[in-house]
Amino acid sequence: MTHPILALQATLVAALRAASLTVSDAPPADVLPPYLTIARHDVLAHDGDGTPGFEHRLLLHAWVADASRKAVVALAETLVSTALAADLDSGDLRVTLRRHDRTDTAIDATTGRARAAIAMTFYSEPND
Repeated sequence: MTHPILALQATLVAALRAASLTVSDAPPADVLPPYLTIARHDVLAHDGDGTPGFEHRLLLHAWVADASRKAVVALAETLVSTALAADLDSGDLRVTLRRHDRTDTAIDATTGRARAAIAMTFYSEPND
């Protein structure tokens, strides 16, 4: 079985890219925003009723090229709506819950770009 982080992340990234969003694990070199990065993806065992499962905690960053909170919030909303609606099941995992926990925004003091930090939680079970 593929590790739960890799299984969920593969389907999530595919869904975001299908929505015409640029997404990677780190800011792409020589590419101007807008883009998304996966800042963290933590997984915890979450077994219930005798069924093995996983709790995924993701922190994604949305970046835009200028200091526009309006633009970065719009990008964050597209990310959230896509992640909540997409089919994220794979051959290895079945996603049983998805939740948007929070969105925080900031203007980066060094670059002047707006950034949104989007925290999401997913629960999954092995696909037997």
